[in-house]
Order: sequence, then structure tokens, then C-alpha cells
Amino acid sequence: MRALTVDHSVPSRLRFTEVPDPVPAAHEVLVEVAAASVNPGEVQGLLPHAPDGAVPGWEAAGVVRRAAADGSGPPVGTRVATVGPGGAWAGLRAVPAALAGVVPDGADLVAAATLPVAAGSALRALRDLGPLLGRRVLVTGATGAVGRFAVQLGAMAGADVVASVRRPGREGELARLGAREVLTGGPPFATAPVHGVVETVGGEQLAAAFALLAADGTLVSVGRASGADTVLGPAVLTGDAGAHGRSIRTFYLADGRPGLDADLGWLAARLADGRLEAAVDRTAPFAEAPALLAGPLPPGKLVLTPQG
Repeated sequence: MRALTVDHSVPSRLRFTEVPDPVPAAHEVLVEVAAASVNPGEVQGLLPHAPDGAVPGWEAAGVVRRAAADGSGPPVGTRVATVGPGGAWAGLRAVPAALAGVVPDGADLVAAATLPVAAGSALRALRDLGPLLGRRVLVTGATGAVGRFAVQLGAMAGADVVASVRRPGREGELARLGAREVLTGGPPFATAPVHGVVETVGGEQLAAAFALLAADGTLVSVGRASGADTVLGPAVLTGDAGAHGRSIRTFYLADGRPGLDADLGWLAARLADGRLEAAVDRTAPFAEAPALLAGPLPPGKLVLTPQG
């Protein structure tokens, strides 16, 4: 099969080449990839350290061509969205059946390829906040991949979503996706207390968001897009004036919690029925990826396809 492999001798650290087909283990399905998403963490965080010859890529959507030998997971011919530590940027992918969610016929596979990491993280982070119906939830970095899904899913769950973005100009889009309030310009935030926070930026945004939590509220730290340190001053950490019991919760999608296949299937069904919207800014064939990723990651969401 043809695949993108790590090659540290070229500027992009990627080469499009012929490699052996993957051989699935008994608990894995073999998926013919129709589309694979590109995430900043893969390009900036993993590629520099991956060994030569490795096939990168966390998430991909496609069609099952070989079912799991142990009888688990979807049968041959099923459309699926998959997630894993690598192997997505290829014509075929072997992935555990427990990490493959069924994609209904009404959902576009290119859009479905963007669901596992971002929408899966948003869904599970929101669950970590507890019941959401009628509660105020702050989403920082709301126009980012995770944040955009968190706004939609939070509103779907009945929360009054407060969306925070650094730059103005996206207020209308966020309101359409379900945000009741949109904050621009970053901290300090001028808003009432919130019961929970899905925090994707880190640095001063995390500190300011934590200071907004009401008693017993939870902040889930999903990302650190700013790359900055977070400093929590003494005043922010006091528990008086109704600020007791607040917590910061770390997050990792691949933490071993069961049911990720069901979560991906549920998200894909919401994509199919139009209740969830995925943003795809550009598609490109695998063959063009080395040139596209040789410099800074292009803005917006990039999805790679075998044929373009």
C-alpha cells in the first residue's frame, strides 16, 4: 500500500512511499482509509520524535475490509471512524475494534475523520463536568477544533455555553453553533460565575477561567495551545466567598476508559442527522502532504485523502 512515513532526512519529515500492508491482530479491524485528519499535535509534537519508517496519523475514517478475528467490532463493509496512536496516514489501517465507531451512511467520511480526537475529547471533557442541563459552561479557545465541538455538544446537553475567543469576528458563527455568550480578547473575563470549564488554551486563560468557577465547579484542562505556564496566585486559590470545592482535572483521551467506539458512533450519528457540524477547511491527497507540511502547519483543518 501507499503511505506517508516518517523520514527525518527531508524538511517535512514525511515521505509518500510504498510500504507493506498492515497485518491486524485478532482484536483489530483492517480499514481502507477514505480520509485522515491532521492535528497540530501530530505535526509539531510527534513527528520530530517518531522513528524513521513509522506511519503517523491519529484519526481516520473509512470502510472495514477485514473484521476482527476475535468477533469483536463491526463487520466487513461497515463505514467507521477510527482513532489510535498512529497508522492513519495510509491506504490501509489496522486498529483495535474498540477504537472504531460506526459511521452512518448519511455522514460524509471526510467530515467523520475529524471527529475522533477533537469531538471525542470535547464529549468526554464535558461529561467530566457532571450534569450540564441549565448550567453555565465556559469553553476557552472556542474556535479551535476541540472548542468548536465543545460549544455544540454543551449546548446540545442543555448548558448555557459561554464561548471565549482571542480575536473578534467569529461571534455570529459561535452563536449559531449554540453559544449563549461570546467573550473576545482573552482574560480577564467579565462574566458571571460558571459551573464548569472546558479549557484548551492554558497559561493565563486557565488561571482566569479557574477564578470564574462557582463552588464545587470543575475545570477540565484538555489542551495547552498557548504553550505558556499557568500561574495560580494565592487569591485565586482561596475557598471563601462561595469559591470552595473547585477543582482542576487533567484529561487524556486514550486513558483506557471503555466505550470510545460507542462515543465515536454517537458523534457520527449526530453528524449524519445535522445536529453536529465539523469544520474542514482543506482536503489534499496524501501525495501532497510532504510539501504542505514542510513549513508551518496551514491554518484551518486539513484532511488528507488517498486520491485527493
